[in-house]
Amino acid sequence: MAGQPPYFESPVEKQIREAQERGDFDDLPGAGRPLDLGDLNDPDWWVKRLAKRERLDLGGALPGALGLRKEASGFPGSLADVRREEQVREILDDFNQRVLADRLRPAVGRLPPAIAKTVDIDDLVRQWVQLRERITAEAQEQAEAMARARAAEEASERAARRDRSWWRSLRRR
Repeated sequence: MAGQPPYFESPVEKQIREAQERGDFDDLPGAGRPLDLGDLNDPDWWVKRLAKRERLDLGGALPGALGLRKEASGFPGSLADVRREEQVREILDDFNQRVLADRLRPAVGRLPPAIAKTVDIDDLVRQWVQLRERITAEAQEQAEAMARARAAEEASERAARRDRSWWRSLRRR
């Protein structure tokens, strides 16, 4: 050790070493996998990673018309949970009102403003009705399949009980 300079452990290095000795770094999530550094030149890397990890919908963070376009691209699938046609019509009418209000806002910057289209309410209501019918049919098929499986299971249990009782009656003689 004559050729090496003396080693001085900083307080931070000491805390890290002690934590390693205690096993504080063992079994951490992601252990053994390389770190995902993402795009080093992207200033919003942390927002994108947070949104991906937390499964966040950033549609609300989009500016005006772009957010409306994203919302319109989800129709009629985003309306699948709505139960009544009147509610669907109200939602779509509200969307069209927001599109028209967005068109009245002044343009920002020198570029032409992005414009979202209004939706055809009657056409989307027809698509919604078809979607609801398909969802209802699938749910009924699943319920019928479960009922058939339950009935088959009960029948096999009854047959097993009947077979056991037949053997028991033979053993008693």
